[in-house]
Amino acid sequence: MIRHLIDLLRGLPPEVVTLFIGALPIAELRGAIPAGLGLGLSMRAAFFWACLGNILPIAPTLLLLQPVSNWLRRWPLFKRFFDWLFTRTEKKADLVRKYEALGLALFVAVPLPMTGAWTGCIAASLFKLPFRLAFLSISAGVLGAGVLVSLAIQVGLKIFYGAL
Repeated sequence: MIRHLIDLLRGLPPEVVTLFIGALPIAELRGAIPAGLGLGLSMRAAFFWACLGNILPIAPTLLLLQPVSNWLRRWPLFKRFFDWLFTRTEKKADLVRKYEALGLALFVAVPLPMTGAWTGCIAASLFKLPFRLAFLSISAGVLGAGVLVSLAIQVGLKIFYGAL
């Protein structure tokens, strides 16, 4: 999927491509940092643009998720989707339920599928965390995930190139 997106965005500066991939659900910065590196960015630049891209959708998502999902739930297909999405997030969000803001930051910082900024916004909405607290917690989690992904890539590269 990431490779296809990169091909679609060919011709744009690597910073813009990395920012765009970082803003996407599912790929988020876990996909954007390696993509940025593959496009020739330094680790520092890939980290910056991926994190920025992942942080940009947080505020609109926190503000619009509940009203938009409530409006879309009038149709059965969307009702099923949002019921599934919110139920799945609630099952995975024990950390958020127990520790609120700190738990939300830790939940988002784990660089695994379904634990990034987008899911963090859903969890914040479900547990009715205040906007400012949710935004800061999710942003901190994004930065933490960025550090973990960057470290994992650097360790992986050292192991790979050390083995050659």
